[in-house]
Amino acid sequence: MALAAQAPHAAQAASAAPLRALSRSLLRLSEQAQQTPPQDLLHQALQTLRELVPFDSAWWGEVSAGEPGSEVDGGAGQGVDAPVAQGAPRNWLHGSIGLARGFADEWNALSAVDDFAQQSMRRLGEVIRERDVVGALPEDPQVVAFAERHGLYHCMALTAELPHSGLMFFVSVYRPQTRTEFTDAETVLFGEFVLHLLQHWHHRLQRLQHDSPRRPWDSFALAQPTGELLFAGLRISQALRAACPEWTGSRLPPAVVQALPNAPCTLAVGKACRLRLEPCGPLVALSMASGRHKQPLAPRELSAAMLYAQGQSHKDIAGALGLTPATVRTYLRTAYAVLGVRNKLELVAALRNA
Repeated sequence: MALAAQAPHAAQAASAAPLRALSRSLLRLSEQAQQTPPQDLLHQALQTLRELVPFDSAWWGEVSAGEPGSEVDGGAGQGVDAPVAQGAPRNWLHGSIGLARGFADEWNALSAVDDFAQQSMRRLGEVIRERDVVGALPEDPQVVAFAERHGLYHCMALTAELPHSGLMFFVSVYRPQTRTEFTDAETVLFGEFVLHLLQHWHHRLQRLQHDSPRRPWDSFALAQPTGELLFAGLRISQALRAACPEWTGSRLPPAVVQALPNAPCTLAVGKACRLRLEPCGPLVALSMASGRHKQPLAPRELSAAMLYAQGQSHKDIAGALGLTPATVRTYLRTAYAVLGVRNKLELVAALRNA
C-alpha cells in the first residue's frame, strides 16, 4: 500500500516541476527588471531563460517588417547596403549570446528570403519553431548556408509588437544539430517567459522616458554614454539610416557618439535630421527635434534651461557648463522671457513642445 501511495505522489511532483521552474524564473526576471541596469537587463534575462529552456545561442532586438509587396533582389553577393534591404525586413538593434559579431548584418542581407523570420513577424505573440514553417518549396540556399554557418539547426522564436515604436521586439533561441529539438513543453515555457520579459522591458522604457522630456516613441531613442543603443523607434532609426547610409544599428553613428558628452544639446546629422540629446539618468535620451521652427534659445541658454528643468541647481548647472552661477541666472531669465513662461512647470512644458 505504501508503495502504491507513493507512485501518484511522485507523478504529481514530476508534472508540477515545469510550473515551479517557470515560477522561479519569472520571480527572478521580476527581480532583474527592478534591480538590473537597463543596459544589462535583456542579456541577464536571456541567461535566466537559458536555465529554464536550455539553448546554445540566442538573438534578440528590434525589427521592422518592411513593405509588403516590395520588389527585392535576393542576390547572394550583395551586402547590407544593397537593394535587398529596400522594403525587406530589417534588424535595427540587437543583442546576442553565442553568435558571431556580424550575425545581424548577414541576416539583414538575406532577410527578404528568410521564411522563418517572416512567419514569426506575421504571427505576432505566437511561438514558432523551424518545423512549423516547413513548406512545399525548398528553403532558400542563402538561408541554408547562413544557418549552417552559425549552427542554427533547431530554432524557436517569438515576435511581438513593441507598443508605439513602429517596430517589433523578438527573441530567437537556437540549438545545433547535435542537440535535441525544442519540445512542446519548452515551447510553452519559452512563450510565457518572453511575454513577461517584453512587458518588463516596455515598462522599464516607459520609466526611463519619463526621466526626459517625452517625445513620440517612434522618434525616441536611449543610448549608453558609449553609444550603444538600448532602444530606438522606427522613425529615428530611419532618419539615422538616411543621414548615415553606412549605419548598421545597435551603436549610434560616430558623429552622434562624439556629441553625447555634450548633452543637453542639439545636433544636426546629415541634411534633414536634427537630434536633441538629453541626460536620462546614466543614459542619454535622443529625440528628433522639431523642424517646424528654429529654436529661439541660444545653445548655452537651452542647455541651462534643460538642466534647470531636470531639477539641477544654479551651482550644479554652472559646474556642468563651465559657467558662473550669475551667468546661469542670466541665461535662465532670458529663457523665461523668450519662451514666455513664469515658473518651472511652464518651462518644462515649453521645452517639451519646442
